[in-house]
Amino acid sequence: MATVVLMTTMSFTIDMHYCGDTMVDFSFFQDVETCGMEKNPEVGTCQIPEMSRKSCCSDEQLVMEGQDDLKDNHSILTFEQQIFVASFTYSYINRLEETTSKEVVFFDHVPPFVKRDVQVWHQSFLI
Repeated sequence: MATVVLMTTMSFTIDMHYCGDTMVDFSFFQDVETCGMEKNPEVGTCQIPEMSRKSCCSDEQLVMEGQDDLKDNHSILTFEQQIFVASFTYSYINRLEETTSKEVVFFDHVPPFVKRDVQVWHQSFLI
């Protein structure tokens, strides 16, 4: 999942160099190497404007823009959300807390008096 998020939010540029219709070089990180036939400056005279030399080489740049509409701030909570988080944390911590009192309250009391033994009277025994 992290790879998908990284690839969709990352921007990169691809530089390509063409000599005629053939791609000579491409690069992701640095400038492309040319084929040795650098662009000749266009030479034109005032007398003959049609005479100009054009280079057969061209450079292209492909820019891939990443996504910028991600949520970037998750630290702002509403008042109701703050109350929920505080009460959930308090109840969860108190649930895990051990009782400090080792006192057993019912040892000081006597059991109730039984007038008859109901199981023997009805003859119902668990086997």
